[in-house]
Amino acid sequence: MVIPYRIYDQGYEGVFALLTETQSILYPCLLTRHHDGHVRQRHLERILSAHDPWVVPFVIQLTGEYVIQILETVEAHLLMLDPALYGRFIRDNQVYFQTTEARMISYWDCYYRRL
Repeated sequence: MVIPYRIYDQGYEGVFALLTETQSILYPCLLTRHHDGHVRQRHLERILSAHDPWVVPFVIQLTGEYVIQILETVEAHLLMLDPALYGRFIRDNQVYFQTTEARMISYWDCYYRRL
């Protein structure tokens, strides 16, 4: 799976009423790659309760970004995440996870250490 780095689409909230159940999870997954951090966070909240294995990389990818509010959103919803699903993804993608973790630590050190 290749996750787009950034999407510069406007995103259309009204489209959700027209989507199938799977599409209503896939669309916000894609919008977690939006160039606007507020849009990424809003759509992250839509997918955190999803239990589809293909949602996990979109959530993990967000944890390696510099927007602390996104990390706070993930942390606030940790109990909603399926440990078996996320654990399997991390085990199967150890290098990716280590890179994401290092990026998260680096951003924290650079931007938020003083907090």
